[in-house]
Amino acid sequence: QLALLSRGPCPSLAGAPVVTPSCLPACLRASRRSSFVSLSYLPSRRRMLSVRPATIEDLLQMQQTNLWCLPENYNLKYYFYHILSWPQLLYVSEDHKGKVVGYVLAKMEEEEAEPPRGHITSLSVLRTHRKCGLATKLMTSSHDRMVEAFDASHVALHVRRSNRAAFHLYSETLDYHVRDVEKGYYADGEDAYDMRKSFTLSPSPTSGILTTANQLSLADHDQNNTQKKSTTTSNQKKKLTPNEPNPLPPPPPP
Repeated sequence: QLALLSRGPCPSLAGAPVVTPSCLPACLRASRRSSFVSLSYLPSRRRMLSVRPATIEDLLQMQQTNLWCLPENYNLKYYFYHILSWPQLLYVSEDHKGKVVGYVLAKMEEEEAEPPRGHITSLSVLRTHRKCGLATKLMTSSHDRMVEAFDASHVALHVRRSNRAAFHLYSETLDYHVRDVEKGYYADGEDAYDMRKSFTLSPSPTSGILTTANQLSLADHDQNNTQKKSTTTSNQKKKLTPNEPNPLPPPPPP
């Protein structure tokens, strides 16, 4: 809907509350030389929000976003440590003006573990830009880079027990599972869910690669079939007594 603002009063709107340009965002305020709002002031949905890899120039805005949204704050040196060690895993979301409105801070586990494991250090989106799918896009972008660049087998994170919105995002949308509950994990004494997501290979029609879940189900199916065959054979042997002849017919003559 496009609201057209006129200087003069409209007879058909007598008695209606007056909406002044000062009540609208800056991008919708009409110019004094024009009686109407120009369409050029309305940014297109296509260019409003974007997700891209983070750079060193984004670190200050990432820290500011963290200070606005989360109680767990980090020194700027910690952001530098992440982007210098794992630059592939950091992503930001920006609006049409180039302002950072969300970020994901991720790394790989520093212990020499096989297979490699990723970790989400921090995820934050400004409250004014939530419910747009930015958090999901940031997380999936970092997940993809973990697999492509480091061949990660899974990724883990911690979330407050009271943060129901974040827990719903991780468990329902991103397919994380609760691995453990860590008592008093945060500085204020609140418990944290230790959550984990496993990365599996997607089925490819050309290479014939099966997912790990499919491989496990096929192995279980084969094992069940083997057990059924052995049980049937043992039951048939129990039915035969020593004095009872073999019910199988003799082999044909050559």
